[in-house]
Amino acid sequence: MLEMTPGMIGAILFLVFFALLLIGSPIMVALGIATMSCFFLLGIDISIMIEKAFANLTAFPLMALPCFVLAGALMEAAGISKRLVHIAENIVGPIPGGLAISTALACVFFGAISGSGPATTAAVGMLMIPAMACRGYNKAYAAATTATAGGIGIIIPPSIPMVIYGVTGQQSIAKMFMAGIVPGFCIALSLSVAHYFLCRNLKTEGLAWSRAALRQATREGFWSIMAPVIILGGIYAGTFTPTEAAVVAIVYTVIVGVFIHKELTFKAFMNSLKTTSWLTGRVLVLVFTATAFGYLLTSYRLPIYIAEWMLNFTDNVYLVWAMVVVFLLFLGMFMETLAIIMLVTPVLLPLMTAFGVDPIHFGIVLICCCAVGFATPPLGENMFVASGISNESLEAISVKALPLVAINLIAIFIIVMVPQLSLWLPSLVE
Repeated sequence: MLEMTPGMIGAILFLVFFALLLIGSPIMVALGIATMSCFFLLGIDISIMIEKAFANLTAFPLMALPCFVLAGALMEAAGISKRLVHIAENIVGPIPGGLAISTALACVFFGAISGSGPATTAAVGMLMIPAMACRGYNKAYAAATTATAGGIGIIIPPSIPMVIYGVTGQQSIAKMFMAGIVPGFCIALSLSVAHYFLCRNLKTEGLAWSRAALRQATREGFWSIMAPVIILGGIYAGTFTPTEAAVVAIVYTVIVGVFIHKELTFKAFMNSLKTTSWLTGRVLVLVFTATAFGYLLTSYRLPIYIAEWMLNFTDNVYLVWAMVVVFLLFLGMFMETLAIIMLVTPVLLPLMTAFGVDPIHFGIVLICCCAVGFATPPLGENMFVASGISNESLEAISVKALPLVAINLIAIFIIVMVPQLSLWLPSLVE
């Protein structure tokens, strides 16, 4: 066994990891090989890596992941998402930037049932991007609107990244879900204000306000609105756990799609299963390798050394917050959301708690920063989804997205400065 200091272990771990990323290796491969390299140099039995990772994969809260993915896919196939979008359109009406604002509202609705940024972007974008283009909006702006608002899908509960953070950081998933509601609406509101000013001089054709039309849309979308009400209401009332809520969401969606909307076909159901299998398998492999990576970090107290360095560098919690947010935004440009959460939680969570930051507050800021990453190239998954729907180039969409990303950052710093935006709702159930 080779004698190495924690600093040497950390250096090898991250050098191998980033070297593999630079040559184009997938995140999960880079994490796995970097971890195995250190295990080999340290003379540690590789089976320990498998045991630790497997133990994490069998955690009960992680069972919510495939269930929420399947619920989101089924809700799109069952016609629930398009009814929520129609309600949002009728709420906003003809105000400047109305369709752009209704896109943000629709992402709030769909985020409450999908838990995924790209899924929210795809579901809402398929309806809203063509509609905005038909009513006079620049097509690249319409795509940027959907890509930036799609990130709300992982902030509004239930959220797949929140489940991963809860498992990784050993935090209450139910509290994380409650903590995401106010920040999610804050970001949706900030984007809505931005659209109002950016589109105030555009001559666009929007929907006229009509109580009759809103009543009709609400009546048609009643069972769609009830989906997030039942899911979130059941979690917060203590009727069922987040994992059980995901199963309830699937059963509810099948009943509504087959017997009420009558739009959920057998073929669509099978396609939803295929999508769920692909996405869940990809995520679980990532969780497997990232867990082993995190085991090395924590076993050799690397987060403690990083925290001590930061404490020696500054004792100003707001300066530390600024450094952490910039770091997370940088990672978001190059890495997947779930990889970021699995990688940075073991490192940054002990650091922030050392500064007196509540773990739930930190988790929400982490998720919000990851949401911005969905709309920032080169990786930005929402940008690719929106580009595919709109047939606009990534460059054109990125330019239009810049002011919206800037507004998003302002909202994040407000969430950082006012912890009660995240902690107020969870505090009510303590």
